[in-house]
Amino acid sequence: MRTKFGYTTRESFQRMTNDDAQAIQQVLAELEFPTVFEKALQFALFRTYGIETVASLLVATKQLSSDANVTKRFADTVVLIEEFMSHRPTADRTLRSIARMNYLHGLYQKQGLISNDNMLYTLSLFAAEPARWIQQYEWRELNEMELCAVGTFWKSMGDAMEIRYDGLPSAASGWRDGLQWLEEIKDWSVAYEIRYLLPNPDSRKTADFTMALLLWHLPRGLRDVGVKAATVLMDDRLRRSMLYDAPPFMYTVVLGSMLQLRKWFLRYLALPRPELFRVRHVAAAADATTGRYHYGTWTAHPWYVSTKARWTFDGWLTRLLPNGVLPGDDGDRYASDGYRIEDVGPRAMLGKGADTMLAGKKKLQTERSSGCPFAFS
Repeated sequence: MRTKFGYTTRESFQRMTNDDAQAIQQVLAELEFPTVFEKALQFALFRTYGIETVASLLVATKQLSSDANVTKRFADTVVLIEEFMSHRPTADRTLRSIARMNYLHGLYQKQGLISNDNMLYTLSLFAAEPARWIQQYEWRELNEMELCAVGTFWKSMGDAMEIRYDGLPSAASGWRDGLQWLEEIKDWSVAYEIRYLLPNPDSRKTADFTMALLLWHLPRGLRDVGVKAATVLMDDRLRRSMLYDAPPFMYTVVLGSMLQLRKWFLRYLALPRPELFRVRHVAAAADATTGRYHYGTWTAHPWYVSTKARWTFDGWLTRLLPNGVLPGDDGDRYASDGYRIEDVGPRAMLGKGADTMLAGKKKLQTERSSGCPFAFS
């Protein structure tokens, strides 16, 4: 990719554009490391629940009060993130998904329930966690050009979300490139966690609800085994904040060995993933009849997945798993006709915020650029 995009030296990183950064990150997420990249983003979202103010808000708003609420919030978050990750920075779908996300966050920001530091911390995790997971679990690490692309992409996203970078050392003077920004936000994130990623019962509540989602298909008798295995993937600070015990030693050995074996297999035996097997879950185009988009996979409840998926590999596999739910089960409970970006979010927000979102989209059209986000920082 270095040759293709022409970013071969540190000096060249200074001119990396938003378009190129998005394209590079898309290759990482959809072709190079799709499984670990996806799990890293899921755990990044999970990690935010270790912050008391975030967890308390989720508990108070009852967004995690039922299985359906948990799976819908998860699906809505993933849909919006994949919309702006899978399309060019100035594409219509990108602008609409960012505008919708800003509208939903703005409802709580206006009430003082979400702070700028909450937003900056969440941004830092989405920027830093994939690289950390890839370094730990994949067959190779990201090179500096790829890290710069990740930093460039998420810095641009932070700008679009109007997040302030006051706590970063170069906020006043500006950053040299995406790599410097990424290094600074990672350091800021660690310092923030030392202060705020602390044990609290609301974090445990949100963690338990989310853990139930991640372990949805395990038989009830194996749930405890699944929880212990999941805690192997958590560092001590995260585990303590969510009041989980450290995993038994054998769990760490067995799961760690399996992950190392996977890394070895991919490095020495697996062929490069061809374009045919690109992993992309958001539909390339809207349904010609409804104008809605479908999502391509599901974890527990098949939110926004077409009923046609009942007959795919995932559909047949779901039939074999405990607690399996297929698209179209329970009528249209899981919106098998797809989603409109304008409606994504809690049920109470369905059909609301269209004017605000349109104004936000127009603002992004004038401010968001395909060029380098550091040109004027």
